Amino acid sequence: MLNTKAHIILVVSFLCLLTTAEVDIEKVSQKVSDKYVEKQISKSTVLPPCQACKALVGSFSKGMERTARNKFDGGDAAWEEEKMKSYRNSEVRLVEIQEKLCTDLEKGEDQCHKLVEDAEPFIEDWWFNKQQDTDLYDFLCIESIKSCCPSEHYGPECKPCPGYPDRVCSSNGRCKGNGTRKGNGACACDSGYTGSLCDSCADGYYQAYKDDKYVLCSPCHVSCQGACTQAGPKGCLACKIGYRMDAEHGCMDMNECSIDDHGPCGSNQFCVNNDGSYSCLDCDRACNGCDGDGPDNCFSCSKGYFMNEQMCVDEAQYSRDRHVVFARYAVYGGLTIATCIIFQNNQKVAFGIGLAVALYIAASEHFISQSNQNAGPKLPMGDASM
Repeated sequence: MLNTKAHIILVVSFLCLLTTAEVDIEKVSQKVSDKYVEKQISKSTVLPPCQACKALVGSFSKGMERTARNKFDGGDAAWEEEKMKSYRNSEVRLVEIQEKLCTDLEKGEDQCHKLVEDAEPFIEDWWFNKQQDTDLYDFLCIESIKSCCPSEHYGPECKPCPGYPDRVCSSNGRCKGNGTRKGNGACACDSGYTGSLCDSCADGYYQAYKDDKYVLCSPCHVSCQGACTQAGPKGCLACKIGYRMDAEHGCMDMNECSIDDHGPCGSNQFCVNNDGSYSCLDCDRACNGCDGDGPDNCFSCSKGYFMNEQMCVDEAQYSRDRHVVFARYAVYGGLTIATCIIFQNNQKVAFGIGLAVALYIAASEHFISQSNQNAGPKLPMGDASM
């Protein structure tokens, strides 16, 4: 019987392990599948022509770094140097570079391989004839394939960007199509600048500095509506909603909470003024109208509350606290009376016990006072007899 039970337990355990293993295998398989799909998507990504050519040149440069050595691997190096060109410009090295070309790219690998096929004559021409004279990027991407332009040039004809060569777009923007055969060459200005050459301040900015070459635009004060002439609220030409124009100080915050007696908020809300705005917050639940947060700022008390020492107090809680105080003092009195009765024939013992009871009462009252110091109004001592 025991053997049968043991066999059943082993079978169940094996099935559980098998199920867990199957789940783990499915998870691993899913992860592998997801990574494969992600890799295939990255490989098939189509890049803009100029970016694709840059990627090819970058991969080729890495291949040159990888194969940077002065002689062939193995064989008679002296004979190879004599019979063939140096390894640095040899066909063998070019083949080694091309074998792994494009495989190091994170995106656009398929497009890169296709581009290598189309550009193979140009690459070989540069490798054997132009390598010493020009950069591969310039020769391949700009001069041969014509998918890129020199820096700060744009469009099919590689026209210079506005402000070329010293200060393209006044150094306050970028030229659309810069370095590519695309774009119209218009300046896309940085934040705060405008104009065809990005040499003027945009709305909401003022001219902080300007000379023959440079212009510096800084943001207007937060209170300004539109343009301004200088820093701070005094530079505003107009004020945003929530501010008012002051002849001496410029745009000043408007206190919406003091517009009238009731303010802009609802009947059981209070107003808090913010810079250029305001907020309406709900009154404490004990209040029926208020001018601030908490039960001590109520105009009057809600149903179930009453005013005690300028604070709205929960009637039910107040009643419970009153009974607790009465019960507490009753316990203190009972302890004192019991001590006197039990130890009436031994004054020394009675004095010692009485002193201990007195210390207990004092410690208890101190602890209760510290615990409830922020809990609202305290019940007056005289109410304990009610």
